[in-house]
Amino acid sequence: MEQITIPIKEASFSQLFPGGLEFNAPARGMWNIVHTGMLLPEAHQIFICARGCLRGVILTAAEMNAMERMSWVGIEENDFFDSSMEENVIEGVTDVLNKLPYKPPVVLVFVSCIQLFAGIDFPECLRELSRRFPDTVFVDCYMNPTMRKSGLTPDQLMRRQLFAPLKNSGEFEKNAINLLGSDFAADRNGELFSWLDENGILCREITRCSSYREYLEMGKSFLNMTWIPQAVAAAEELENRLGQKHLHLPVCYGEDEIENNYKRLAEVLALPAGDFSKERQKAENALADALKIIGDTPIAIDYTATPRVLSLARRLLESGFNVTQIFADLFIPGDQKEFEFLQKNFPSLKISPTLHVNMRFANENAPKEKMLCIGQKAAFFTGSVNFVDLVWGRGFYGHSGVSAIAELMGEAFRTPKDIKKVISHKGWGCESCL
Repeated sequence: MEQITIPIKEASFSQLFPGGLEFNAPARGMWNIVHTGMLLPEAHQIFICARGCLRGVILTAAEMNAMERMSWVGIEENDFFDSSMEENVIEGVTDVLNKLPYKPPVVLVFVSCIQLFAGIDFPECLRELSRRFPDTVFVDCYMNPTMRKSGLTPDQLMRRQLFAPLKNSGEFEKNAINLLGSDFAADRNGELFSWLDENGILCREITRCSSYREYLEMGKSFLNMTWIPQAVAAAEELENRLGQKHLHLPVCYGEDEIENNYKRLAEVLALPAGDFSKERQKAENALADALKIIGDTPIAIDYTATPRVLSLARRLLESGFNVTQIFADLFIPGDQKEFEFLQKNFPSLKISPTLHVNMRFANENAPKEKMLCIGQKAAFFTGSVNFVDLVWGRGFYGHSGVSAIAELMGEAFRTPKDIKKVISHKGWGCESCL
């Protein structure tokens, strides 16, 4: 593994590793477009693509026990030669909706890369469907893996389209904001939401909406707050289309950055800054307690655990933990400051890719020493049974988020997990039939 694992002092922020043939680790906790689409209450998803592609999305819906919210239309080779591509979409969706025992208020219609390559007139398909079903909102969605490395990724695009039905026909509610983009409901026990409640600010999340009608209430909020980078495109589109303000307060783990985020939010809300000194001290205490348990045990973190993997690594290293390895193929632009800090102060910290084809041997070549991992891919690559099953931040934020992760680290160190069983569940936090 020495040839593909490098010390951070030798890494380039703009390109960590060269591209090429890729390996996909069997850690399935990250969400895909099917999981994300299911967040829209009462929505029905219809995928229109080749049968091979359908297999994956159908199995996702089946595994999360949501087959009643999923339908599909297969495309055949002749659809591309007899001018029936658009007709296939229109008539296929029409047939599905006519056979459903109810009419969903919103339908997510997915086409795939092969139809886009062929130049399908997707907008006209949706216009005709809207004429046929005037009481249903149709949202254009895309299963386009060819766009993973240029433009908006499928994940970013899905998070954007998730809010396409939102409208605002009146004035915005000045005491209401939205939290956009997280797959998981935010931890409402944290200091951020206590402060919002104390100041009479309502915070809406799609993850807490129980009906389509309740979801539409998000169109009334005057501000959209995002804290993961994949949600920024959604908030920017709503700012342009509806006029809702956007404030990006990235999830982070450094004390000063957390406090700065809160100050920025207070300024936008025209509220006095909150005093979070108690929560800040609690986070320090939680880290100290975890360090007593974990000691100098090597720690590995991967990018699926949090969108700010370098920020987390820096906080842990500055708190005395022995973080030795990070698994990531690239870093987001907002992490350059942390990258440069770690290069200077912890130059031997190892960076390993997750997609490089040789990573398929990482598990069998991993050292057998005890290691604590944060994230499913780190656990898979190292073979460690002591890992924090954390996916994309799990709704943790601020000082309370740091405390929660510290507590999970202590639990993971004391209690081993069955790696194969845990990481085989698709979409962490979703219902699973496995």
